[in-house]
Amino acid sequence: MEKIKITCDSTCDLTDALYQAYHITVVPLGITLGETLYHDGVDVSALRIFDYVKENGILPKTSAISVGEYEDVFRPYVEDGYQVIHINISSEFSSCHQNACLAAEELGNVYPIDSRNLSTGSGHLVLAAAELAASGMPCKDIVAFLNEKKEKLDVSFVLQTLDYLKKGGRCSSITALAAGVLQLRPEIEVREGKMGVAKKYRGKMEKSILDYVKGRLENRDDIDTHRIFITHSHVPSDIVEKVRETVASLHPFEEIIETVAGCTISSHCGPNCLGVLFFKK
Repeated sequence: MEKIKITCDSTCDLTDALYQAYHITVVPLGITLGETLYHDGVDVSALRIFDYVKENGILPKTSAISVGEYEDVFRPYVEDGYQVIHINISSEFSSCHQNACLAAEELGNVYPIDSRNLSTGSGHLVLAAAELAASGMPCKDIVAFLNEKKEKLDVSFVLQTLDYLKKGGRCSSITALAAGVLQLRPEIEVREGKMGVAKKYRGKMEKSILDYVKGRLENRDDIDTHRIFITHSHVPSDIVEKVRETVASLHPFEEIIETVAGCTISSHCGPNCLGVLFFKK
C-alpha cells in the first residue's frame, strides 16, 4: 500500500483533535500584529486578533506560506517515501496554492489541491482525503476524487459586522453604517473560488443566525447528510447549541462538527460570524 501523507494550510479551520486523529500536518499562515510576525493557530489566537483590531482600529496583515516553508514541511515526508497530498485555500484568495505548486515541482511526489474554497469548506476535503488514504485508495485516485468533489461543496456564512470588510477595503463606510443601522447581516457565499453576497438577513445576532441556517438548509433534497460543519468566530455557546439543534431537526446528518475559525479567516470576517458547510449530492 502506498504511503500517503495529508497536509493542509491553517485556513482549513479544523480542530486540533481532528488533525491529531487523522494524522494531518497543518502549515500555518503568517499573521502580523504591529511589527511582530505570528503564525496562525500556533502562537496567536482569533480572540487576540479581535482585541488587536479593537485597540488599534486596523486589521492585522496576513501572509501566505512561502515556497521555502512548504519545502521544509514536504521534504521529510518525500524523503521518507511518502506521496504528499496538500489542500490549500482557494487560489483566488491567496498565493498559498501557487507557492505549494512551486515547492511540489522542486521536490516531486507532492500533489497540491486548490480547494477553490476556505475554512471548513477546505476542511471537508482534508478529512475526505485522510479517510480515503486510510482506506488504501491510491494517491492519484484520491487527487482525482478531491478535484471532482470540491465542485459539490456548499459553503457560506453570515456576518454580524461589516467593520472588518470596511477596514480591509472590501466595502464602503456608508454601506457598513447602513447595514449597522438597519441590522442587516449579509450572507457570504463561495462560488467558483470567490466570495459574493447572497441573501441578507435582518435582526439581532441569534435571529439572523438561525434564519440563515434555516434559509440554507430548509426544503432541500440535494444535501449529502454524511457530515456538516458549524464553523464560527466565537459565537456565544448558547446560540451555537441552538444552531446545532436546528441543523439536526432539518436533516439527519451523521456527523455535526463544531469548529472555531482560525486567525486568518477571523481577521477578514470579524467576530460572531457563523457558517454551515456541507457537500451537496
